[in-house]
Amino acid sequence: MAELTSKERVQKLFNREAIDRMPCFSGMGTVVIQAIREMGARFAKVHTDPELMAESALKSAELFGLDGVVVPYDMATVAEAWGRGLTLYEDSDDILYPTVPNKWPALEDVDIPDNFMAMARLPVVDKAFEIVKKNGLAVGAWVLGPFTLAGQVIELDILLKGAKKKKDQVEAFLGKLTDATITQAKHYESLGVDYITVREMGSGTDLLSPRMWKTLIQPNLIKVFEALSIPKVNHICGSTDMIVEMMNECGADAISVDQKNTLADSREKLGNDVLLLGNFDPYGMLCKEETTPAEVEATIKKCIDDGVDAVWPGCDLWPDVKQENMEAYVRTVKEYGKKASPAVGRM
Repeated sequence: MAELTSKERVQKLFNREAIDRMPCFSGMGTVVIQAIREMGARFAKVHTDPELMAESALKSAELFGLDGVVVPYDMATVAEAWGRGLTLYEDSDDILYPTVPNKWPALEDVDIPDNFMAMARLPVVDKAFEIVKKNGLAVGAWVLGPFTLAGQVIELDILLKGAKKKKDQVEAFLGKLTDATITQAKHYESLGVDYITVREMGSGTDLLSPRMWKTLIQPNLIKVFEALSIPKVNHICGSTDMIVEMMNECGADAISVDQKNTLADSREKLGNDVLLLGNFDPYGMLCKEETTPAEVEATIKKCIDDGVDAVWPGCDLWPDVKQENMEAYVRTVKEYGKKASPAVGRM
């Protein structure tokens, strides 16, 4: 039996076709500091140069044997394109992601340019996609969900207070951000990426009640997923046990959850036909000095035993991974993931 390529393995997973083993990939950033050091680059530079962004993604995958690459790495690209500025921390040797220095003070101040995908660093991301697509790995893109994107351009307490006192205004505002999310996601779809993750990161039940999630978050996610034709993933950080069934109703091809989710319970609620991805703590497992490779192996095995179809980190990998822990993660996925998962068989 011929071994599948990385791209074939990921594509077949999303199609629920039999594969040779579980792919080791993510829908979020997977850049590691070992790759950046080998390139002789500074962390701040990989966010502004398409060649460095692409090379760091590809080298990270190459060093540890990942099946996919994902760009970009930071959440500020769209807000920057909308005129909110950018702090790059170019003079720092630490791992610091770009941030947005200026937020609009009120909902009515938000002004979204019509051609924002051609502004600021978004063309840099496009060029990086063009480069990484030339390799045999699966290529993933991601966008922020409307509510999480809102948090990049206004203070979320304005939105949450307005949800009660200015319901129509908040709904109209989130509608504009939903359209922007669709514009960005469809643009990446047009570039030929293999799958896309919609990261409505800040909407778990740590912050929103299930009732508010259903009225404030779900309708807009449904619109986003309805607009896309490539494989699409609904990812939410934080506590999702109480909303995982509503997440599945949004129309994505897969559900991604973080380490606060009780995987076995979610699998039972969703049944065996739903692609479920998750859910280890990327910092705690891969970066903490006290975490051993044996503990990483046990955690990854538990994710698989609890019913995931692919082991995904709960968020971006923090770049400063311990090499032996990263190797244990990838090795365990590839070896222990040879058995069939609930929604995907084996060849």
